[in-house]
Amino acid sequence: MAPRRPFAFAAGLGLATTLLTFTLIVVGSVVRSTGSGLACPDWPLCQGRLIPPLQMNVLIEWTHRLIALLVSLAVLALAATTMISRTLRVRFGALAGLAVLLLVAQVLLGALTVWKLLDPSIVSGHLAVAMLLFCTLLTYTMRAGAGDAGSDAGDAESAAGSDDARGALTPPRPAGLLPLAAVATVMTYAQALLGGMVSTHHAGLVCPEWPTCNGAWFPPLDGLVGLQMMHRYGAYALTAMMLVLATATRTAPDAAIRACGRLALTLVVAQVLLGVSNVFLGTPVWLSAAHLATAIALLAIVLATTVRVASLPARAPAHAAPGAPIGGAAA
Repeated sequence: MAPRRPFAFAAGLGLATTLLTFTLIVVGSVVRSTGSGLACPDWPLCQGRLIPPLQMNVLIEWTHRLIALLVSLAVLALAATTMISRTLRVRFGALAGLAVLLLVAQVLLGALTVWKLLDPSIVSGHLAVAMLLFCTLLTYTMRAGAGDAGSDAGDAESAAGSDDARGALTPPRPAGLLPLAAVATVMTYAQALLGGMVSTHHAGLVCPEWPTCNGAWFPPLDGLVGLQMMHRYGAYALTAMMLVLATATRTAPDAAIRACGRLALTLVVAQVLLGVSNVFLGTPVWLSAAHLATAIALLAIVLATTVRVASLPARAPAHAAPGAPIGGAAA
């Protein structure tokens, strides 16, 4: 097999699995919004059948389970592909193993969600693990894609292994950008999970207006009102963080990183507008699904920024002449 083939195949399979997982998460939000979680009151069958009666709520839940099955098969195929190839196993074995563990946890939580009659803590845990699986698969896909590109370039960078050797080919990352992107990723994940908790606790309309809540600018953070307000405050903080990240990435040597910074800011603004629209329009199903889809897309972009920044060398090569351009100057 040619040197680039395992990377190209793994990157393609990883991308397909990542997109399937994205779809699964969004369809899961439709299940929650339509109250279809118990349309199939048993598991793994649905109303005692492999193919249940095609009523609307049953169809929504059954479609969710079908996509979950496809995700499971895709993750297992990706793990098998990784373990069969020594090159992939050495570089991505840990990520593939983590994906399988998260998949097992996700399947168990999915079953518990039904058995425990949609307990909000279990439903929220189900979403949390799904997003972790999504992040793991996206990281795998990006790293495999970078390995494929490295093979096309002669694999000089991977053969070197040190920051000095990498710096000879790639400009260094701007100081402080990696921890900033990592914090932004964690904040985005936490905010998406908090939004999921608002949905699972049916707290989307406990504050029926915006920007105030029941006429108060700063209501007590108790119960469901507290959950809704923490989600709002998180949205404001995340918007500020995306503004900082977009500003910081403007000087990045990689055009993809600069583009990700701009896109992240655009998506967080869209996300806030979708959230506000949910309040004014009464959380229609399609808008709630779009709200979560945008949140996961934002998570993908911020994580992609972090992975891309981490791929840059931490410092310039020691042998580079002072002030000499290393390449890839910001446009």
